[in-house]
Amino acid sequence: MEERPTSVWSSTRFWRKSAGWVTGVSAVLLIWLSVDTVAQISMSTSAELDAKQPMRVPPATVINHKITYEYDAKRGHEIPIIGEKESFFGRSDYSDEEAAALLRHGKLTVQAKNCMSCHTLLGNGGYFAPDLTKAWLDPAWSDAGPYMAMTGTQTREEAMAKFLMKPSTFPTHARRMPELGITEDEAKAVVAFLKHMASIDTNGFPRNFAKINGGVNAK
Repeated sequence: MEERPTSVWSSTRFWRKSAGWVTGVSAVLLIWLSVDTVAQISMSTSAELDAKQPMRVPPATVINHKITYEYDAKRGHEIPIIGEKESFFGRSDYSDEEAAALLRHGKLTVQAKNCMSCHTLLGNGGYFAPDLTKAWLDPAWSDAGPYMAMTGTQTREEAMAKFLMKPSTFPTHARRMPELGITEDEAKAVVAFLKHMASIDTNGFPRNFAKINGGVNAK
């Protein structure tokens, strides 16, 4: 009796080789994506900022600059725009070391006060209170917004810091933020941390941040 040829699709050898190739290619692709991701999320340098080179995560010294959020038609969402120097708590000349220390203090304060049990940052955290990824850009803290007048301050950063120190005093949201015992130094550091967060190119995240004039579904 003539033996019928075995189909390649039922060949154990074929599937073993295919699995080997798929695993190898996937491993190489994963390594390449990991290397590329590290480069994308690494903080840029002040020299790159001064040279106005494209960057996804600006250096800590970005707190010395004005940050806006503008719609990019090519990308289909808003992107942060880093502009000229502007005063931040009375200064626009924070050094690399000073800015980095301020941001670190702010980040540690956010962690110590467990802010992310209620708020989200870059999509991580609780969903009870507003997302803070672009909180610095919220026009409610601007000259034309209600919070500066409410706190009796002259600048965005001062208004945010004063609110953080005594949040129950100012009705900025339907869900009142509790008193966390944040000191003046901690409040300034948290505001610096939030300003840096706002400068990060997050590919339009959060998508429902529609408070910026000219933005998608702006209100």
